[in-house]
Amino acid sequence: MPQQLGLDLPSRTALGRDAFLVAPSNAVAIAMIDRWPDWPGGKLLLTGIAGSGKTHLTHVWAEKSSARIIAAADLGKVDVADIARGPVAVEDVDQIAKNGSAQTALFHLHNLVLAEGHSLLLTGTADVAQWGLALPDLVSRLMGTTTVTLHAPDDALLSAVLVKLLADRQLTPKPALIPYLLGRMDRSFAAAIDLVARLDAASLAQKRPITRALAAAVLDKGTTSA
Repeated sequence: MPQQLGLDLPSRTALGRDAFLVAPSNAVAIAMIDRWPDWPGGKLLLTGIAGSGKTHLTHVWAEKSSARIIAAADLGKVDVADIARGPVAVEDVDQIAKNGSAQTALFHLHNLVLAEGHSLLLTGTADVAQWGLALPDLVSRLMGTTTVTLHAPDDALLSAVLVKLLADRQLTPKPALIPYLLGRMDRSFAAAIDLVARLDAASLAQKRPITRALAAAVLDKGTTSA
């Protein structure tokens, strides 16, 4: 089928369970999401590099559990008691190392959610000990949370991710472009996200389909890592 030029359509990221691409790097994490509500202590911590699938899995679980999703950095601005009335997902906990009010709010949210018999999902990068959180009681509770890490993708998964990211933007380049990109980009989810965004922008700006020539030009302009 001939490739059409890209249109300036909104990117619609598919975040459902069926759209999550299972591979050895994330199989344990998706198994734990599927295992809910049978989580040890009623809580789970997902860790992994940027773009590793934490947000996707958070949305999968939120849809399954009817949970509310909130950024950790916003916790100091909300009514914790109100949020704790149901399951809660708190994203990017590693980003509140310098936010004392958010750390205090998360500590109380943690206790209230579990006391009410609900479930708590948390996400962040690396290990809790590396986050630099200043509230010892919060660190203690996070360290006692079952943790699953989403690892760097293998070639098969990264290829599938590229296809999915392109499809989210209504882009359908020739299949041969995927291995070409895979052999020249940085090996991470974040790099794939950045590269696809730049390919889309270049295609729109130049009113050209995404070909190997266009991809080569985009790749030559700079790193694809985030």
